[in-house]
Amino acid sequence: QVQLVESGGGLVQAGGSLRLSCAASGMIFSIDTMGYYRQPPGKQRELVARISSNGSTNYADFVKGRFTISRDNAKNTIYLQMNSLKPEDTAVYYCNADRINYDYGPTEYDVWGQGTQVTVSS
Repeated sequence: QVQLVESGGGLVQAGGSLRLSCAASGMIFSIDTMGYYRQPPGKQRELVARISSNGSTNYADFVKGRFTISRDNAKNTIYLQMNSLKPEDTAVYYCNADRINYDYGPTEYDVWGQGTQVTVSS
């Protein structure tokens, strides 16, 4: 069974930057789309950015021009570079993989990481 291990969250002042990482471990053959979602305090989880296996990306409007998602398929890892952070970006950020194909065993769908807290102070 795969694990999505997230890192890079923390506390930063408004206007600052953070870089999140999400690494998938296990006997993985391939992963389709991966992405980051976030859940602000008292709100529902929402899409931040996604990247397909061939590098196609899409972003939520509220992060366009500030956040960049990238991917290293050889390492089964994605990155989210977050610049010009705002207090409203404060949330728990979750990594997601929509489909994971293994060398052996059944495909897994909709796999989530444990989440990492991002707090932006004003």
